[in-house]
Amino acid sequence: QVLLAESGGGLVQAGGSLRLPCAASGLTFSIYHMGWFRQAPGKEREFVAAISRFHSTYYADSVKGRFTISRDNAKNTVYLQMNSLKPEDTAVYYCAAAPESAYDIRSRETYNHWGRGTQVTVSS
Repeated sequence: QVLLAESGGGLVQAGGSLRLPCAASGLTFSIYHMGWFRQAPGKEREFVAAISRFHSTYYADSVKGRFTISRDNAKNTVYLQMNSLKPEDTAVYYCAAAPESAYDIRSRETYNHWGRGTQVTVSS
């Protein structure tokens, strides 16, 4: 059984930072593409960042230059470092895994395994 467990969420002031780890189990982590998505109240789940099995990275325009995605295959963990946080970054953040055959890892339809999410709240 594949499990993705996000952590590290919380309440932070605007301009602050958070680091979200996502620990994966039940899959061969190194061959999966990994992504982060977020969903704010009343909005659709949107792409935030992704890292391919080859360590290529992709970002939404709204977070480019502020967020960094990375992975540690030895620890089966993907990270999302979030700096210069803004109130509009407030959302539930989800970790997801896509198989090695995936084509567009910026698309949520590509992902077949999801975590339960962690809440990030940025106060102004």
